Amino acid sequence: QVQLVDSGGGLVQPGGSLRLSCVAAGFSLDDYAVGWFRQAPGKEREREAVSGLGSESRRIWYSDSVKGRFTISRDNAKNTAYLQMNTLKPEDTGVYYCAADREFLTFKTTDPYPEADYWGQGTQVTVSS
Repeated sequence: QVQLVDSGGGLVQPGGSLRLSCVAAGFSLDDYAVGWFRQAPGKEREREAVSGLGSESRRIWYSDSVKGRFTISRDNAKNTAYLQMNTLKPEDTGVYYCAADREFLTFKTTDPYPEADYWGQGTQVTVSS
């Protein structure tokens, strides 16, 4: 079965950290850019681009809201991508969806209804005291 599987979300206090993982099953991530989108509370179906990483890790992008706090990486040998989230803020709360697409620019989109070749099922991140 071809799919992406998100994991690693949870409840964390402001200032805390989480690491999200995204595992590809049934296909190789080698030829795909990977990244994450966030769906904020109350924003049904709207997803904001958070970060993207090119297939050979030469191109990388972060939204201004997470730059300096989040780090995206990938391990092609494990067919997995990661999003390390540090110094979390309440406004980081939302459902995080990993995605894979042959076009790196997909992860820089401002379209609130982005499209990608593959999507994970989403993992909830809640930052609250």
